[in-house]
Amino acid sequence: MALEVHGVPGGKMKILHVIAALAPRYGGPSKACLDMARAVAARGHGVSIYTTNLEGPGSLKVPLDRPVYREGVEIRFFPIQVPRFWGTSWPLARALGRHLREFDVVHLHSLYLFHNLVAGRVCRRYGIPYLMRPHGTLDPYIYRRHRWRKTVMELLFENRNIRHAAALHFTTDEEKRLAAPYIGNTPGVVVPLGLDLKEYENLPGPGKFRRRFPEVGEKKIILFLGRLNFKKGLELLAKAFAQVAREREDVHLVLAGPADPGYGEKVKKWLADEGLLARATFTGMLLGEEKLAALRDATLFVLPSYSENFGLAVVEAMACGLPVIISDQVNIWREVQEGGAGRVGPCQAAWFAGAMAELLAQEDRRRRLGERGAALVRERFQWSHLARRLEEVYAAVLAGRPWPLKASAAVR
Repeated sequence: MALEVHGVPGGKMKILHVIAALAPRYGGPSKACLDMARAVAARGHGVSIYTTNLEGPGSLKVPLDRPVYREGVEIRFFPIQVPRFWGTSWPLARALGRHLREFDVVHLHSLYLFHNLVAGRVCRRYGIPYLMRPHGTLDPYIYRRHRWRKTVMELLFENRNIRHAAALHFTTDEEKRLAAPYIGNTPGVVVPLGLDLKEYENLPGPGKFRRRFPEVGEKKIILFLGRLNFKKGLELLAKAFAQVAREREDVHLVLAGPADPGYGEKVKKWLADEGLLARATFTGMLLGEEKLAALRDATLFVLPSYSENFGLAVVEAMACGLPVIISDQVNIWREVQEGGAGRVGPCQAAWFAGAMAELLAQEDRRRRLGERGAALVRERFQWSHLARRLEEVYAAVLAGRPWPLKASAAVR
């Protein structure tokens, strides 16, 4: 049952999400936007997404002249234009100018992009409250990157956007803590990301992934699932895997995900330098049942990131009963540790090697960790629970209620 919102016709809100891209290759941010929109729409509210057709060097094959509807969410795609890296789309800007007044609240995804410049300005012009989700850009590790370019954008529009936002939407308490030095007095609210667990109820039978990639054979699979890029700590993973593989012949490394330009070759070189490229498989992006098959057949999930504002792939792994080994820079590390769902440690190859070797040798412990992880997801990371929390945040924004809302209520 939807929350009744006073002052909104019928008590139902009209919510607009604005994001640079929804292509699956962009991983967690795109999936999270779609999933949260779908979950709130299921509670009876009108939810739309405005985005571009950006897909790497190409474009999504989607209609640009009419909306697309997915599970109750209206999605409008606009053509990407140069400079593409900034998510530029003047047709998107014009549509925001024409239609933004039709919405009660706006949810902006990421910082330092074209849509922030336009949507923030239009929201303020018409008095439409908006939230901003930084997507980890205010983590000090990421905040310092390209600092000169970001400083220009902060002076031009992003500082003003943050200053006038109704709230910043963080997905973990850790992300909120790390961002505190950069947000001034703007309130922050924590609503985690989640999963629709119906998608994980019927996993593929064992062996489907191994049959598709026969080089894996019957070896124990150490799985990395995510985008191959600079922040994922993949040089650490290569070194850690090398230490384990020299002691065990029965392990195989699987790296599942799209690579940033040139980065996949770097990872292959690191493994080749260790003499282990033949014991690693690069699958490219896996979606739907293919991704579930990889999670089903894996023995361990490993994520040694230097920065991860949430870690949706970690939650997906836990939902499949897979024990996880993550760095303490993955911002749900406290939840994983407290839930007894995996191992958490520093960004050090030796630590990851030790943790992998330890769990590979203990089948019963892997099973217990996997069971606790699945329970943690059921308790704290389901969209069916989190959608009401997000709905309450939108209602509070519209009502102008005082902040902060209880920061972690959504995950208790």
